[in-house]
Amino acid sequence: MTSIAFGTDGWRGRMAEDYTFDSVRRCSQGFANYLIKHGYKGGWVVVGYDMRFQSEFFAQAVAEVLAANDLRVYLTSTATPTPAIAYSVVHRKAVGAVNITASHNPPWDNGFKVRDQFGGAIDPNGLKEIESQIPSNVDRVKRIKIEEGEKLGFIFRFDPQPDYIQQLNRLVDLQLIKNAGLKVMVDPMWGNGVRWFPMLLDGGKTEVIEIHNDRNPIFPEMVRPEPIQPNVDAGLKATVDHGADVLIVTDGDADRLGVGDENGQFIDQLRVFGLLAYYMLEVRGFRGPIVKTLSTTNILEKLGKIYDVPVYSTGVGFKYVAPKMLETHAMIGGEESGGYAFKDHVPERDGILAGLYILDMMVRLDKKPSELLDALFEKVGAHYYDRIDTHFEGSRQDREKFILSNQPESIGGLRVTNLDTTDGFKFNLEDGGWLLIRFSGTEPIIRVYTETMHKEIVQEILEDGLRTVGLK
Repeated sequence: MTSIAFGTDGWRGRMAEDYTFDSVRRCSQGFANYLIKHGYKGGWVVVGYDMRFQSEFFAQAVAEVLAANDLRVYLTSTATPTPAIAYSVVHRKAVGAVNITASHNPPWDNGFKVRDQFGGAIDPNGLKEIESQIPSNVDRVKRIKIEEGEKLGFIFRFDPQPDYIQQLNRLVDLQLIKNAGLKVMVDPMWGNGVRWFPMLLDGGKTEVIEIHNDRNPIFPEMVRPEPIQPNVDAGLKATVDHGADVLIVTDGDADRLGVGDENGQFIDQLRVFGLLAYYMLEVRGFRGPIVKTLSTTNILEKLGKIYDVPVYSTGVGFKYVAPKMLETHAMIGGEESGGYAFKDHVPERDGILAGLYILDMMVRLDKKPSELLDALFEKVGAHYYDRIDTHFEGSRQDREKFILSNQPESIGGLRVTNLDTTDGFKFNLEDGGWLLIRFSGTEPIIRVYTETMHKEIVQEILEDGLRTVGLK
């Protein structure tokens, strides 16, 4: 049978190859075993899904297995944003969640995310334990038919939308945004964010224009539903064509955010993280720790010093960020891929709430996105970021040995001050910037990232990174 391993955010596989109904049932049995082992027998589990091919039927398969294992299931009645699923766990006092989604992956993939009783990602040790509980054969999976489970009251279909909307209204003044008269371009990338912003901001002077707002699991006009270039280029063009004030992009399951400015320029996720932290600290007046992955911006350390709040750095993935947020009672947590979580909510990425916060920041400061960046950089100085993902041949171990035996003294003409191997290979540079080399946990891909204060050497740093890993 297919080997199932959890990466930075659950298990993902290619549909009809390793991601099959039998594999999903085995994975569900492993999660059921894990929950029962931890004393949650009889507890409720939220099960949701995205708009990918067959996702609703994979979700039903999960519900059938959980119900057969003396767990009760809240099954979403429609495709649901990941943050709404996470909030439902807390609001309904469930013991965890399963989300059928491959998030930003290509159209031929699907995935299996698990969440804990706080609605957040399960830590690495918990994921390993779930993996160990997955049976090697589908014959060892318990299962009850969906109709029988519903009849017996073990499976209950529900709409998470009303409760989640109430929570959003508690966190942000939607009426203020509605009355502002903004023109907002929204690209939900054919995913679970479809029609959410028009619904939330209806009834005022603000106009919301959506593109890519139907179910289309082949994701036209983009390589994958990931809010980075070139996937966002159609949205950036539409922003200029319609004279919109801002572009808001959510990924396939609406837990990530992308932003474009009024000129059709993409604002990378590191700068967006800096803007959101600045918004929390300066505009809302909040104080509390910031949690970031080591692959995201040093803007946060600078803001931490200015506003006297601690900043904690973790490995890459919300399986590290969410537990650290709970431990430190963090104000905000996030990662390089565009996932951000916030205080008084759940320790889960929320692209919808993050987008509303950007709009609220624009209204409260009366600034366009490019002007917000100017205000941020007046505080911390300009920062520049880019990233290259590339396939590699051979073993990961050989590549890692190559990196360690070819450590550069300088990168992009900047002296290397130290090497951090917490999660990948992060070369810190004398200007306060960095180069990070990481291996994908699910594909033969090397990711090379950089952040620097010198715009003119961004590509040079990335080229040096490829040479460091033997790809140049």
